[in-house]
Amino acid sequence: MENMSMREAMHERHTVRRYTDKAIPAETMEKLRGRIDDNNKKYDLAIRLMVDDTNAFNAAVKLVLAKGVRNYFILAGRDVPDLDERLGYSSADLMLYAQTLGLNTWWVGGTFNRKKVSVMVPDVKVIGVVAVGYGAVQGIPHKTKTSEEVSSYKGEMPDWFRSGVDAALLAPTALAKQAFFIRGEGRTVSITCENGIFSGADRGLVKYHFELGAGRENFEWV
Repeated sequence: MENMSMREAMHERHTVRRYTDKAIPAETMEKLRGRIDDNNKKYDLAIRLMVDDTNAFNAAVKLVLAKGVRNYFILAGRDVPDLDERLGYSSADLMLYAQTLGLNTWWVGGTFNRKKVSVMVPDVKVIGVVAVGYGAVQGIPHKTKTSEEVSSYKGEMPDWFRSGVDAALLAPTALAKQAFFIRGEGRTVSITCENGIFSGADRGLVKYHFELGAGRENFEWV
């Protein structure tokens, strides 16, 4: 879809693990690189786009799970306490932006080849990769929890909070656990994530989606 908004992309984007060998046009690559540069500068990160590279996964994973992945973002940055959350947040932005360009994505935290990928971005910490390209399929909506299972609001729930939670449920989370909880009171919102080593990344992914759904002008994070 041409000129798809980020909000529309949020509903269109699903996890895609199988890709065609169609090359991403140079113009689209430049747009992706520009978006990466913007995120790297804004959030002090070292995300990198790898093109025509098949090192992200080992042979067994390629055979069973990750078919045709040749382009991917390496999610990396200086090893500081909130790195994972900033990378999760930025990766959400990059995935939805890629969707507006007609591309598909897959956020990978556990099954990628950490050793080979880490060599490509020395002196920084790598938390995951995001496969990007033209999907062999468009993916299907993931099984989702209900808004009641992942949120509570003190008092009468405003529309912006409800929209934010609905958007948060569309976020990819590591291991697809949706192990987060969002609390609202007045104009303040807090989020907790209980997903072990992926908690920080999940918090960033979910925060980005919540903001997109709720409208950043309507609330403050606490």
